[in-house]
Amino acid sequence: MTTTNNNSTVAPSPSPAPAALAPKAWLIDLVLLGALWGASFLFMRIGAAEFGALPTAAVRVVIAALFLLPIALLRGQGPSIAKHWKASLTVGIFNSGMPFALFCFALLTINTGLAAVLNATTPMFGALVAWAWFRERPNGSRLVGLVIGFAGVAMLASRSAGLHAGASNHAALWAVLACLAACLCYGISASATRRHLSGVPALTTATGSQIGASLFLALPAIWLWPAQMPSLRAWLALLALGIACTGVAYILFFRLIERAGPARALTVTFLVPVFALFYGAVFLGEQITQWMLICAFVIVCGVALSTGIVKLPSLRKAAG
Repeated sequence: MTTTNNNSTVAPSPSPAPAALAPKAWLIDLVLLGALWGASFLFMRIGAAEFGALPTAAVRVVIAALFLLPIALLRGQGPSIAKHWKASLTVGIFNSGMPFALFCFALLTINTGLAAVLNATTPMFGALVAWAWFRERPNGSRLVGLVIGFAGVAMLASRSAGLHAGASNHAALWAVLACLAACLCYGISASATRRHLSGVPALTTATGSQIGASLFLALPAIWLWPAQMPSLRAWLALLALGIACTGVAYILFFRLIERAGPARALTVTFLVPVFALFYGAVFLGEQITQWMLICAFVIVCGVALSTGIVKLPSLRKAAG
């Protein structure tokens, strides 16, 4: 957090960008963020098994809100939160409330690695929503990337790889659709943030969105609260999920954008499935199949092209 303050003093200088001043610092943030967000699928899986999908998502955002709010207030952002409360609360529904619940529901059926691979389609949905909302039509290699990415999702959904023992293909289909719906929510929240919260301090948006998600999930979570008290293991998983994988991860993500820019920050999407697959295999004994790896490679290639991180040489020349 102190690094963010240091950046603000360097920013006005016309000398090199923060990323150039600290080339290794943003790489550390990138890897750490990928590790935290990859772990979120592990903790959601553990929590949802005892709490259920909606209570797990609700406890996560409540803990994150309680973690972020004191930090925001100490930094004098209370007035900013009050000023932008409508927009940030609405964004919170699409940025946290709905997608967290959808992923928790999916993880009752599919493995953490499979859910993380599907989560990697978020930038593609972001591009589609921006196309519909801001008329930013993707062209060239980005269109090819969208086709390749969704083809990878279709390949992944066509087989029962990554299912829990005893899960049916019908349940798997609903789980995959839930993951894709969560990614669509992320895409909507990104465009909504751009439209209604542009220029608002990142910590304000993060804190307000978690408060909004908490209010959105409160009543359903109370209604569906488990009759039997979950174990200490499940509570600790949600504590780590709320503080580390949500609160700290938000701070890291926005600091990464400041240090390295949005394009480099976006590459964290490629690291999350790697960590999630590793955690699932080590801590939950989940099987990583060859088909899952092939589909993950196809999806990552599609994301890289659709977001413009990688361009096809022939299309680049044609555009020039």
